[in-house]
Amino acid sequence: MASDSELVWSSDGGDFRPEQKRRKNKRRGKSPAPAPGPAAAGSTIKVKRETSGRKGKTATTLSEIPLGESETKALAKRLKQHCGVGGTARGSSIELQGDHRDKVIAYLEKEGHRAVKAGG
Repeated sequence: MASDSELVWSSDGGDFRPEQKRRKNKRRGKSPAPAPGPAAAGSTIKVKRETSGRKGKTATTLSEIPLGESETKALAKRLKQHCGVGGTARGSSIELQGDHRDKVIAYLEKEGHRAVKAGG
């Protein structure tokens, strides 16, 4: 250890880094995002079947989901298990592989959400 180095941690005094560096390092770590408030009454999840931009493959997309990011990811996981397919949660939408609109709508209504078929 060089004599010109700065002490950054000690079991006696804790963290000796300047406050600015500590805040910067905290921001780099994954901190939970604040959950948005409760969904507005009458929010409806739109369930669509899409093929555009997927080389002809069909996907079921759920949009306008009135949940926070972590709840949306948890819902996506449950839907993927229920339908037995792959998929992803992107922001406030969920994509499932294949056409599963009827199954998804029935599942969402059983969980207490309002869901409707959207598109053609």
